[in-house]
Amino acid sequence: MSQFTRSTAPFIQSIAHPTDFSDSSARAFAHALAISLARAAALTILHAKTSRYADWRNAPSVRGTLERWGYLEQGSSRTDVFDRLGIRVSKVDVGGSKAMDAVVKFLDDHPTDALVLATEGRKGLPRWLHHSFAEELARKTHTMALFVPQSGKDFVNLATGDVTLRRILVPVAREPDPMPALLRAARAYELMRDRPITVCVLHVGDDAEMPDLNLPEVEGCQWERIHRKGDPVDEIVRVASEGNFDSIAMATVGHHGVLGALRGGTTEQVLHRSPCPLLAIPCN
Repeated sequence: MSQFTRSTAPFIQSIAHPTDFSDSSARAFAHALAISLARAAALTILHAKTSRYADWRNAPSVRGTLERWGYLEQGSSRTDVFDRLGIRVSKVDVGGSKAMDAVVKFLDDHPTDALVLATEGRKGLPRWLHHSFAEELARKTHTMALFVPQSGKDFVNLATGDVTLRRILVPVAREPDPMPALLRAARAYELMRDRPITVCVLHVGDDAEMPDLNLPEVEGCQWERIHRKGDPVDEIVRVASEGNFDSIAMATVGHHGVLGALRGGTTEQVLHRSPCPLLAIPCN
């Protein structure tokens, strides 16, 4: 194994969470906030409004959630979120009749390390990301994205904010290059407040097609390998379910943005059936 240090790969310092304030977005909000808390990362909440007026009273409360999780005292001030926890929160209205155009422009003007998005079960992407909205974002956004299903397993405890990423599944193939996903998965150790994690490398197919991987030695990370034969999507979903994994990380061919890589591909099919949050990582 090769050596790996935390400084060799950038990690999450900023997060954008586009939301329409729907119930399906609440779980994704909790994941975005918990990751921001663990990393002291800047959090931008983008309200993808589909009407002229936005009412932020319908949005989950950052301060209220942190109080409920026990990180702030009841009745804390707005400035405590940054002064005491190091989280810089921005709330931005984007949209109107062309919500996705505004989201794309904002992300183009304000690059972020990661998007955290809600998905709606087997329907996949939320309604406001469908059709032309998704295509526009796909053409211009080259950012890794965490997709949080409306139902299924969470790796953030919605009641306490605790992060549980003990087991991460990374499906691999020769194409696309799986190393970005493997390295990102290994860095999840830092979200776990230095508690050890296991990253499982899954290959579905013939032995001869298994990529030659030089897995690095990463502090706090243990590697496992699984080999299966059969339909890749079926096997990925089956292993994720049977192995009680907390998350799936998949490399995508990001020539047209992460959502462009998802549409019609293996990652999109896994996303629709995933029993847990899925991190899609452009490999270029």
